[in-house]
Amino acid sequence: MKFGGTSVADPDAIIRLVGIVGHQLRATPSAPPVVVVSALAGVTDTLVATAQLAEDGAAERAASELRALVERHVAVATAVTSESRTRLLADLRRELEELSGLIHALAVLREVSPRSRDAVLAVGELASSRIVAAAIADRGIPSEWIDARTVLVTDAEHTIAAPDMIETCERARGRVAPVLAAGKVAVLGGFIGATASGITSTLGRGGSDYSAAIFGACLDAAEIQIWTDVDGLLTADPRIVPQPRVVPRISFAEASELAYFGAKVLHPSTILPAVGKNIAVRILNSRRPENPGTRITADGRPEQGQLTAIACKRDVTVVDITSTRMLMAHGFLRRLFEVFERFKTAVDVVTTSEVSVSVTIDDTRRLEAILDNLRNFAEASCEREMAIICAVGENLRADPTVFGRAVTSLDRIPLRLVSQAASRRNVTFVLRDADVPQAMTRLHEQFFGRQ
Repeated sequence: MKFGGTSVADPDAIIRLVGIVGHQLRATPSAPPVVVVSALAGVTDTLVATAQLAEDGAAERAASELRALVERHVAVATAVTSESRTRLLADLRRELEELSGLIHALAVLREVSPRSRDAVLAVGELASSRIVAAAIADRGIPSEWIDARTVLVTDAEHTIAAPDMIETCERARGRVAPVLAAGKVAVLGGFIGATASGITSTLGRGGSDYSAAIFGACLDAAEIQIWTDVDGLLTADPRIVPQPRVVPRISFAEASELAYFGAKVLHPSTILPAVGKNIAVRILNSRRPENPGTRITADGRPEQGQLTAIACKRDVTVVDITSTRMLMAHGFLRRLFEVFERFKTAVDVVTTSEVSVSVTIDDTRRLEAILDNLRNFAEASCEREMAIICAVGENLRADPTVFGRAVTSLDRIPLRLVSQAASRRNVTFVLRDADVPQAMTRLHEQFFGRQ
């Protein structure tokens, strides 16, 4: 059971969480849940900002941010505990005092390495998981806090670490499984792990979902539950399309496509461990736990050729590469993509014509270097402030009208690129970012009607 930041945002949210955990334990007393939590809502952003202040040498402002964090965590901890409060507050203060010392040192150095950044950001999940474990125990539910860094082993790619599944599973069986066997709820922080040598690492933003899936796969969970603040995966982003519908069932493959192309409810990597063990994933609302949510399984829905949902990825850049002399030459595409690989920049959408190739990227940190390298053998240019809209469904080619209806609904909206995936699961449009609200609304009305 993974609970996101909004599900641990304040005392009321944490008490709701405890009720959900208690209900789950009563439903399956012989199989206590593993609870994985994110940092309190907004805390990770504050820690990122604090690290930046330290790097800028703004020690006093960084210290002020930390004092506010301490006060918030102490207030929440005090509100949700009684018997375990004294020990919890001591643990929290020790954790946050260590962070204060680290931030002070970083402000003196005016440098925050990826390794140091991980150490700073990890405190959010360490603190929230301690609070949640204490709140659960205070309400008579047998539970135990486990430092996720003693279980989840990663490589040393700080801020974007990859898990060592073999070692992690071995540790999960040795450290977490005995807690569950004793009838206790195991509580861990998401997002965080440690290298084989014990150095704190993180899985990247949104990695708490990934942590939950990793632990679920290692422990052969019956189900991985992602508790958030929406009723499940939706047919579109509610911030763009008014009143989208909940998708009751969806396949792993469809969910992966939606997550990759911007569905914020689910981290893209979450699906991978679940697919490997064929473990169902459910997206649920901690504010409305009675709602069935969305169930993600290998087979998904029985219907084929129907649209499941629409997602969008914004702030995308289109890179155009043109070469009348070399496009058809042997090895041209390989040479082109080697440039993106060299600069560790992922490509989302690719289209080709007789004399040009267009690709989209969302990581533009190395864009100028990429363009310079491409210009060694072709003409290269870019267009910023673009977006990708992706309409997803199983075997869309089973209904040949889907593509036509989608294009027709976008009449008079300039489309930069159009692509139908070889997987048969998505139709993709690249367009100006400013046109996203109109395009998403039209597509949604075309395939799901007006609510």
